[in-house]
Amino acid sequence: MKRIAFLLLISGLGFAPLAHAQNHAEVGAFVDYFKLGETSSNFVGFGGRAAFNVARNVQIEAEMSYDFNRVFTEGFTDNTSGAITTTNSNLRVLHGLFGPKFQTSGPVRVFVTVKGGFTNFRFDPTPASFDTFTSSVTNLRTSNVDAALYPGGGVEAFLGPIGLRLEVGDEIIFVNGARNNWKVTFGPQIRF
Repeated sequence: MKRIAFLLLISGLGFAPLAHAQNHAEVGAFVDYFKLGETSSNFVGFGGRAAFNVARNVQIEAEMSYDFNRVFTEGFTDNTSGAITTTNSNLRVLHGLFGPKFQTSGPVRVFVTVKGGFTNFRFDPTPASFDTFTSSVTNLRTSNVDAALYPGGGVEAFLGPIGLRLEVGDEIIFVNGARNNWKVTFGPQIRF
């Protein structure tokens, strides 16, 4: 009986730092700027993320973002009007990433991250809304999903439990080789 009590005590002491780390988590929303490198197309969208501590200054983080369709402008010159036409491309991008974040301590934190996940490109002529986002998530098809690796870094500043976060990285999409794509996110964070 003493041996079992001793093993429980040692096990409890071993898991205490991990349990203490679990008391700290963050959630946030962000505006997402994504520059598709292959076509130099710019996309803007919204996303959300959640993270929890697994060790001192190390978090596991998951995020998902949805970029609305890209609008492009073409100019046609004729002899009378020189009209300009704006056309929707109907191309939307869904990003899902998961991985560790290594950060400094204090109210202003510098961090680096490496996340893996997917990028989904789809053509959808319906107007962008919450319904089109949810249908994009529920209708993920393997033929439209490409593997992605995201190394990045940034800074977040907190005043109490509320803060702002800026992150910059390279979302590398693997489709017939590696394709580099610039990605910037900015938005509020809440920690608890």
